[in-house]
Amino acid sequence: MDLNADGRQAVFTRKKRHRKFSATFIDQGYCFNAGEWSFPDFPLRGVYAKNCVYEKVRGWDDFEPAVTRAEEMGIDGIWEIARGIPPEWYEFDSDGLQRLVETLYRRRSVIRDLITQFRTSTRNPFPLWAGR
Repeated sequence: MDLNADGRQAVFTRKKRHRKFSATFIDQGYCFNAGEWSFPDFPLRGVYAKNCVYEKVRGWDDFEPAVTRAEEMGIDGIWEIARGIPPEWYEFDSDGLQRLVETLYRRRSVIRDLITQFRTSTRNPFPLWAGR
């Protein structure tokens, strides 16, 4: 038996009356602590292994408008997104999904702190950050 132990997944779709499939690859990068749906605050957890993807970041402006939108999102906005998740993906655990949404809502205020912890880690992911 071949078990998939990889956190990445692929979804194959096909338009009606078409022979070819399209693949959509999902790499949750251990988002929400893999299947635990928890949020351990480790600055290097879930980041990309190669610093080259971060090396051109110069400051907070490079995170906008995503960071501000996340910080200002209301719980209704989070629920709007969560309702689009197929129930199979969260194994029909609606109580778990509710806890996840509520936790995401509460944690909006720590986004910049977590980025700062990553930025000031010994890994030095943002060598061009102004004000270092």
